[in-house]
Amino acid sequence: MKPIPVILLLILSPLAGINAQKPIIISEDSITISNNRLPGFSVTIPEVEYEKTLKNWIKEIQTGTKSDVVTEGGEMSIFGAIIKSITENPVNIYSKLIDRDTVLNLQIVIELKKDQYVERASGEAEVAKSKTYLMNFAKTQYLELVSEQLKTEENKLKDIEKELGSLEKDQSGMEKSIRSNNKVITAEKERLIVLNNELTTVSAAIIEHNSQLSVMEPGDERDEKIKYIKDLEKQKKKTTKAISSSENKISKADRSINDATRAIPKIDNTQERTRSRISDQEAVVQKYIDKLNAIKAYK
Repeated sequence: MKPIPVILLLILSPLAGINAQKPIIISEDSITISNNRLPGFSVTIPEVEYEKTLKNWIKEIQTGTKSDVVTEGGEMSIFGAIIKSITENPVNIYSKLIDRDTVLNLQIVIELKKDQYVERASGEAEVAKSKTYLMNFAKTQYLELVSEQLKTEENKLKDIEKELGSLEKDQSGMEKSIRSNNKVITAEKERLIVLNNELTTVSAAIIEHNSQLSVMEPGDERDEKIKYIKDLEKQKKKTTKAISSSENKISKADRSINDATRAIPKIDNTQERTRSRISDQEAVVQKYIDKLNAIKAYK
């Protein structure tokens, strides 16, 4: 036997936990109730939970009547149950629910009147109506289960789609940041040209005026010159500070661009993996939709 290729196993793995829908089987049978063998029906309901199904069955047969189900030794009985889809008259129902691992077996006896039960001998119509009634109950239980399974898988899909949306938002933000920082760099470089020219001019002026100051005699004119040189030095200091600020902005923008440029490919790879997960999960969701539709078609 040839081994299954690893890649095929990877493709099939998301679907491995999904059970295909199984049939609901209804058969006429002899049911043991209080050590008596009585004519009735056996219903197999796949996958569903015992406690939930038991609760729903009791609620089902109690609906429309003031009678309560009495349970003794795992056997349930109710007298005067109203099931108009089978008969207009009250009936007695004896039943038990048995857990057989992957399926539940619901065994039912319907007593029309004392010692007269729904069976072939009592009439084909009641048998057919009873089977339809039991099929509807079993389908409802199975559909509820698979609907919950489908909702769980749809929520998983939504969570993965949110992850992708967050990644796309992050990448969009980084691309926007790159564009914004490139604009900052361009603007600051243009500003630096102006500032450096200004610094050159001011520096030259300081040298020139200091040269003039060195040959001036004390007096008002010399004091004015000293004051003017101080103003030039203040302007030089301000321009130097502005140049440093622009250079820092360019450096910060460069780092931001580099960080974003390195991060974007990683986000791209993560997005690809996330899209692959979405595709896998969409296949899982579709399987549950198909399963649900197949159960709905049961008759």
